[in-house]
Amino acid sequence: MKSNPTLFEDYKIRRLYDEATETWYFSVVDVIQALIQQPDFQAARNYWKVLKNRLNKEGSETVTNCNRLKMLAEDGKLRLTDAATAETLLRLIQSIPSPKAELIFTALAELSTRQIAETMEAVGMSENEVASREGGGIAKKARIALETKTGQKVVSADNFLERRKVPEKLSQDD
Repeated sequence: MKSNPTLFEDYKIRRLYDEATETWYFSVVDVIQALIQQPDFQAARNYWKVLKNRLNKEGSETVTNCNRLKMLAEDGKLRLTDAATAETLLRLIQSIPSPKAELIFTALAELSTRQIAETMEAVGMSENEVASREGGGIAKKARIALETKTGQKVVSADNFLERRKVPEKLSQDD
């Protein structure tokens, strides 16, 4: 497995790539730390411990789908850490009230699209279109599930992004 941390805003999210299954595994505590915007790692760890117990009591399979993998800790040592695939994380994020949930969804959807494209060895427009549709479908399912669970729309008048201005085309006279 290859280790390759990534950044989400100012938070480092540890991840491992399993070449045998062609799957990324992300540190659950790191994702939670970014979601709840908690600078203290121990507080994020405690949040995950409480959430994990609550999900276990509810009979959620999300915790069952988390694996304990060795990842490089801040002290430079490899330590067992709860890790999950992008799909499992999408389900887990639904249990965490956070304004950053949509951003994490988007990042995971982009990663899923990239993974699908790489798995399919997509090189042309049509192959990449299939991969992007599948990745977008994953993000849509996660968004709908989150909206159903919370009873609130993910995108609202308060948090939508303005459309970018399209640059004007240059005329041939210039």
